[in-house]
Amino acid sequence: MVFAYRRARTLAIFCVLTGLAAFAAPGPAIADTAREQQTAACKGDALKLCTLSIPNEKKIASCLQSKRDKLSPACKAYFPEKKSSKGKKSSG
Repeated sequence: MVFAYRRARTLAIFCVLTGLAAFAAPGPAIADTAREQQTAACKGDALKLCTLSIPNEKKIASCLQSKRDKLSPACKAYFPEKKSSKGKKSSG
């Protein structure tokens, strides 16, 4: 009976120490990736301006780019203004 108690106690201590080690172990810092930052900046704009494109990420990005002039400043920063082709001669 004493053996079972010691074994259970040892197992409990092991589990507690393992759990504590998991929290204390150095790991990657909690930081937003560029994608997460863009999602946070553009989520409202996507819901307001590009609802029909959701959940297709490529369509959302294309929609937001096409409506760049209506985007919030935070979201607009992720969609650089495209250079127009006006003034260029077409070959052919």
